Amino acid sequence: MSLVFAAITPHPPLLIPTIGKEVIKKMNKTKLAMEKMEEELYLSKPDIIIIISPHGQFFSDSFTINVCPEYETNLKEFGDLTTKIKFKGEMNLSSIIRDRASQEKIPTVLISEPALDHGSSVPLYYMATHLPEAKIIPIGFCDLDTKTHMDFGYIIKEKILDSNKRVAVIASGELSHTLTSDSPAGYNPAGSKFDEKIQELLSHKNVSGMLQIEEDFVKEAVTCGFKGFLILMGILKNVDYTYRQYAYEAPFGVGYLTANFVI
Repeated sequence: MSLVFAAITPHPPLLIPTIGKEVIKKMNKTKLAMEKMEEELYLSKPDIIIIISPHGQFFSDSFTINVCPEYETNLKEFGDLTTKIKFKGEMNLSSIIRDRASQEKIPTVLISEPALDHGSSVPLYYMATHLPEAKIIPIGFCDLDTKTHMDFGYIIKEKILDSNKRVAVIASGELSHTLTSDSPAGYNPAGSKFDEKIQELLSHKNVSGMLQIEEDFVKEAVTCGFKGFLILMGILKNVDYTYRQYAYEAPFGVGYLTANFVI
């Protein structure tokens, strides 16, 4: 039927109250932005939520589509054994996307993993707990080139428009992990330049500029979100939207961007 919602969100486990506790106050901009987008996602009434995460099962030479009848958030690696939210899986559109990608010779495999990684769990915790009937499709990127990621996104968009469902897309990912000396990957001056560049390109809808970003620059910045953003840009190709950046902050040396592509 249509693409009804598209967004970029970060996924720090510290946003989960049982994990972050008092530390959540340091990410208040992000928390408020996620809560605002939860309202907007709810009002879009999605039948299906596609969640693009960098932290699921990874294949260097192939995109992944996780197909299960039911999923459950899994945050036990962060010491949280209690936050377990169940989501229904969507089987039909997943297979259609994979078949179409295969026709276009874009390597795509179906996997089956009921435990959702934190890249999916954190955004869904904030944005989808009030949508119990919405089904989800977790998708993962790979090491193929940037244009192939955008082409894969465009295939997803085509199949969304061919379906009779209302579909939302969330690209879960963070910007540079090298913004300060306390960053997870240490300090690299490329980090802040990368974060500024991505925000500029997104605000100007400069998709070709994203494709032109050099691979070495991305590697120096140490980002987990870039490839997922490219898939999202492919999904949004030829779609009329208004870009709204709700928050950017880096309290722990990692760039957290929260943005809505209002359709």
